[in-house]
Amino acid sequence: MTYHAKLVAGGKVAVPAALRRELGLNTGDTLVFTAEGDSIRVRSYATVIRDVQRQFRHYVPAGTPVVDEFIAERRAEAARE
Repeated sequence: MTYHAKLVAGGKVAVPAALRRELGLNTGDTLVFTAEGDSIRVRSYATVIRDVQRQFRHYVPAGTPVVDEFIAERRAEAARE
């Protein structure tokens, strides 16, 4: 589906309500704008985070308790200080 919006004073753009509903966007959500040639790509911050996690997931062996490892590292750093 194609949607249209106008750029108004201050560089503001209103995302059409139907598109907000379709994408599950809510007031206060952060959007990320990326220039791609002569186009603008707009993604939700949550989508960007998901994409980055997907890109780096292969660096973490399956079954690794990453959060527990992170907390242990921080506690060790605090103990050294």
